Amino acid sequence: MRRRPPTACIADFLLQQAQRRSSLLTGVQRPPPGPRGRAARWEVRVAGMSYELHYWPTLQGRGEFVRLALEAAGAPYIDVARGDPHKGRGLPALQQVLEDDRLPHPPFAPPFLKDGDVVVGQTAAILEYLAPTLKLVARSAQAHSWTLQIQLTIADLVTEAHDTHHPVGVGLYYEDQKPEALRRAREFCAERLPKFMRWFESIVQRNPAGPRHLVGGRLSYADLSLFQLVEGLRYAYPRTTERVLAQAPGVVQLHERVANLPRVAAYLASERRIPFNELGIFRHYPELDLG
Repeated sequence: MRRRPPTACIADFLLQQAQRRSSLLTGVQRPPPGPRGRAARWEVRVAGMSYELHYWPTLQGRGEFVRLALEAAGAPYIDVARGDPHKGRGLPALQQVLEDDRLPHPPFAPPFLKDGDVVVGQTAAILEYLAPTLKLVARSAQAHSWTLQIQLTIADLVTEAHDTHHPVGVGLYYEDQKPEALRRAREFCAERLPKFMRWFESIVQRNPAGPRHLVGGRLSYADLSLFQLVEGLRYAYPRTTERVLAQAPGVVQLHERVANLPRVAAYLASERRIPFNELGIFRHYPELDLG
C-alpha cells in the first residue's frame, strides 16, 4: 500500500509536484485543451475585481468552506493555485504570498483570501470578512457573533475529525500511529461526534425564525459550512455518520436544502468541486469508522 504523505508534509509534497510539472513545461508553449483552456474552468467569470482564494489545488480541506460561500453567492473569484503557473498563478503564486516579508498582516497558512490589498487568513475569519458583502450573514451584531460562534464550533469538529487519523503528530504517517488513531476514533465515533451533532440539531430547532436555517430566516455561511461538514463526515465515517444523523433530522433537512440551492447544486456537479481524497482533512479509513 502506498503511504500517504504526513499532514505536515502535504504542502511540500504539492509544491514538489508543481515544480516537477513546471520543469517539464519550461520553454514550451502548450495551448490549453478545450476552447477556453483548462485553467479557465477554475475561474468564475469576472466582471471587474475578483477575489483571489489561495488553497491547495487538489484538496477540499478548509478552503472548501470558503469556496462554497463564494459559489453560493455567485461571487467572482479565482482559485489561484489551480491556475496556470505561466500566467502568474498555480502553487508558486500561493507560495510567493506566504514568503512575502513585506506584508504587514501575513497569513500563517492556506486558506487565505486576497481582496485587493487586503489579505485575510483562517477559514472563519475569511468567512466573517466576506459575509456582509456576499449577504451571507444578518445585519445585527448579535447575528454576526452567533454565526461566527457556530462556524468556530464547526471548525472544532473538523479538527477532531482530522485528529482521528493523525492523533500523535501531523509530521507522521497515518501508518506510524494506527493504534493511537484507532483509540482516538473509538472516542470520536462513540462520544464526540454525537455530542457535536446534538448541539447542531438543537440550534436548528431553537432558531426563533424556524428550522430552515441556523441563523435567522435566510441562508448564512454557517448553513453552508454545516453542509460541508456533513459531506465530509459522510465520506470519512459513513456508518457512524448515518447512525448519528438518524437522531438529527433538522441537520439532515438543512443539508438537503443547501445541496438543492441552484448555485450550490451547479457547483457540486462541476469540475470545480474537488473529490474527497486521502490527502485531505476527511479521510476514509474503514477501520476507523466504528459506527
